[in-house]
Amino acid sequence: MAEKHWETIKVQYCDRAGCEVSLEAEFVYPAEFMPDQPARLLSKRCSRGLECNMWNSMTCVWAGTNPMRDPFTQK
Repeated sequence: MAEKHWETIKVQYCDRAGCEVSLEAEFVYPAEFMPDQPARLLSKRCSRGLECNMWNSMTCVWAGTNPMRDPFTQK
């Protein structure tokens, strides 16, 4: 049976949240009888995305409010 897991990909300081946040991805790993299949990426999220969604201003793509700003690709 396939397994789903959330894994931390990157940890970085976010200037808008004012603390360290982690970029997490949900992967689906294939069943044991299909070992040559790679894991599939289902979705991505930020560990502080829910708090950022409560702000009145747009934050970033990981919070789902600003598709034009991706703080994890900058630097």
